[in-house]
Amino acid sequence: MQIIGKFGKRVSSIAAFVAVISVMGCTTQYRQHGYVPLEENLQQIVPGVDTRGSVEDLIGVPSTTGAIRNGGYYYVQSRVRHYAWTRPKVVDREVLAITFAENDVVENIVTYGLEDGHVVPLVQRVTKTGDGDISFIRQLFGNIGGLDASSFFGE
Repeated sequence: MQIIGKFGKRVSSIAAFVAVISVMGCTTQYRQHGYVPLEENLQQIVPGVDTRGSVEDLIGVPSTTGAIRNGGYYYVQSRVRHYAWTRPKVVDREVLAITFAENDVVENIVTYGLEDGHVVPLVQRVTKTGDGDISFIRQLFGNIGGLDASSFFGE
């Protein structure tokens, strides 16, 4: 009888431990990605006066720049919610866009949030070449039918 009592206590202790660990694993976690300068630093930038260099000195190098030559600067900050086994969800995103005129002088400063558009997942895509999918033997035998006797004799 005493053996069963000790065994029962041990099983209940293990069950309680597993339950606590399970509950802890289901807590929501938030992660911050990226950087957007503070509003007080942005107030120091004067459109029509400041240049790319002075913007970099004042608020730092942007996380992204425009694809076109002399494109704008984009500072992006996202807050992502991670919950248990579900897919992470972007719950807040702020994009600060600083555009420049032709002479590299600040033209405009605009802030966008999730309410201004849709979440666009940023994905790096690599185009695969077709050669990697075909084995050496298949390439070798695939060229046999393409041979012509006149190509060997120069006629």
